Amino acid sequence: MSDLEQLYQQIILDHAKRRHGEGLVDAQPGHAWGETHQHNPVCGDQIRLRVETDDQTITRISWEGDGCSISMASASVLTELAVGESRDALRGLASEFRAVMRSRGSADADEEVLGDAAAFAGVSRFPARVKCAMLAWVAAEQALEAADTSGGRG
Repeated sequence: MSDLEQLYQQIILDHAKRRHGEGLVDAQPGHAWGETHQHNPVCGDQIRLRVETDDQTITRISWEGDGCSISMASASVLTELAVGESRDALRGLASEFRAVMRSRGSADADEEVLGDAAAFAGVSRFPARVKCAMLAWVAAEQALEAADTSGGRG
């Protein structure tokens, strides 16, 4: 295993242990929010994720879930990356992450764009694990869509 692969593995393990955003939190009064539950029937991973926004900015992502280290670390990384970003930036991050996950190891992850999420690039070589890594990202996209369409207010 290369030094870079070891570093990436350590990032995933660290996020699996110290989970950013874990614990579903009620939205602040006046903020738009959306929530979704996602389940991976292949392995049993699941997550309930809430995205909260103030105008065009992601103010908070909170979640609760149960699953493998990859899915829980991915939720943590997503939370860390997305809070403070615009809605469009979150959509862009999710699109970039999806492209890396679909590459089956052929695409390099841009650390400047994806930050710690670049650590999941190696996961793309294992199709059964891609769904684990994508679970929180799909949940975030759908929760953001729910916030956009329903105008949920805390």
